[in-house]
Amino acid sequence: MSLKSGSGGRAGGRSLKVRVKTAHKRSLSSTNWLQRQLNDPFVALAKREGYRSRAAFKLLEMEDRYNLLKPGMRIVDLGAAPGGWSQIAATRVNSLGDKPGPQGMVVGIDLLDIEPIAGVNFAVMDFLDNDAPAKLRAMLGADGIGELADGVMSDMAANTTGHKKTDHLKIVALAELAIEFAREILAPGGFFVAKVFQGGTEGELLTNLKKDFTTVRHVKPEASRAGSAELYVLATGFRGKV
Repeated sequence: MSLKSGSGGRAGGRSLKVRVKTAHKRSLSSTNWLQRQLNDPFVALAKREGYRSRAAFKLLEMEDRYNLLKPGMRIVDLGAAPGGWSQIAATRVNSLGDKPGPQGMVVGIDLLDIEPIAGVNFAVMDFLDNDAPAKLRAMLGADGIGELADGVMSDMAANTTGHKKTDHLKIVALAELAIEFAREILAPGGFFVAKVFQGGTEGELLTNLKKDFTTVRHVKPEASRAGSAELYVLATGFRGKV
């Protein structure tokens, strides 16, 4: 997916960039975040398209490039809030059953509750709980389709500290936990996608995934902010739990 502007961000020789002044009681970091949001074309596009977040376009780009989601699939969205990825998945796997082809299923979980999404079975749940895999498999099998997932997606990010090395290690550790969870509920042939940060140790993550998946790659969607160390690890062709 590509988002381009024919005007180059200028009209009549004047910049269209919105500048936000640091208001009383608003920190500089909050001001910078707000300015990025106001000037982010993917934020504006998400609002126009009715997506819960700009992150929807990251999954859309990966989906269009690698054809991950197909009608009839059973998908688990870890850390689903606010629901952008679940929205995309629900449409592509036909979880509403309103299109030709087999009907799929999307299960989303998060520590935070979200507004209901059509075609998404959501639960407030910590995927690190010991009984989480069993609960997810029960949710996936509730309609008789089956109890294993065809795909596990994670756009989760650990709370940041501002220290790049520490934040990198935290998100890689979170991705490793998501991988272990995925191994418990993925069906053979399934896929796994998770957010990581560039920083060196994500290479070990890929090595870990190559033990159980036929193809493992890094993906940097266009919707990831310029200058961000964010990227995604995508593993396809799960060999099955040993």
